[in-house]
Amino acid sequence: MTASKPELLVHLEALAGRYDLLLCDVWGVIHNGEVAFPQACDALARFRAGGGTVCLITNSPRPSDDVAVQLDALHVPRACYDVIVSSGDVTRAVIAERPGQRAFHLGPARDLPIFAGLDVTRVDAETADYVVCSGLFDDTSETPDDYTALLQKLRARNLFMLCANPDVMVERGETLIYCAGALADAYAAMGGEVLFAGKPHQPIYARSLERARTVRGGGKIVPERILAIGDSIRTDLTGAHAFGVDFLFVASAIHAADFGPGGLAGSETAHAIFKEAPVLPRAVMTRLMW
Repeated sequence: MTASKPELLVHLEALAGRYDLLLCDVWGVIHNGEVAFPQACDALARFRAGGGTVCLITNSPRPSDDVAVQLDALHVPRACYDVIVSSGDVTRAVIAERPGQRAFHLGPARDLPIFAGLDVTRVDAETADYVVCSGLFDDTSETPDDYTALLQKLRARNLFMLCANPDVMVERGETLIYCAGALADAYAAMGGEVLFAGKPHQPIYARSLERARTVRGGGKIVPERILAIGDSIRTDLTGAHAFGVDFLFVASAIHAADFGPGGLAGSETAHAIFKEAPVLPRAVMTRLMW
């Protein structure tokens, strides 16, 4: 991570032997919301076959069990990962620390499993004690600008916001859509108090390491033997750096245009893209493959 330029890779195999644990992002790395990426799934499965552990670490606002069901539907084989940790898991833990309180859910109905089995009452914005933001109500047609009035109303009541997905945008098929992080950022810019449950913030990394240790029988996993993989500078790269582990950047739709139509145009191009990042990634790939 101290190199002057990131290493440009075609195959994960070139790095795999240096690591015992992969903390791999999901959306944009192993699927695009509509279909799985077979080469990425194969790469993770091969890493596991060689004795490594794969923890999928995702900013999905859904609990990890629901994420697993979603991955099954997208034909992501369970052989390519050991465990899943989601920002939905962290969100549920924070909600559990506020028993009996009333929450306004800002987000689509598909994210309601966040609240399942918890001591929380869902109410409207006028009577809530705090806000749980999991996304836009309709991310197919709306943008954060459509929420200015609502966010101002929440800010006028000085409500705390729990952001269940810090991502600003993700790819769904060939389209980029806004996520909860875009609304939470706008709310924070208004002076609102926000807690981000997922990457790049540390609770999700600590939970991931704990789960990975359990998978490996409780053995110690040193930071030097952990590689995080992701497609976002804002969440994945920043979070890995703060957690003290190496990072492999996958240039998915979020940043693919930055590398030009030919993909990785060269190390100078890649270096320029990361000039505002807190640190350079260990390596860069256009798509994850073994």
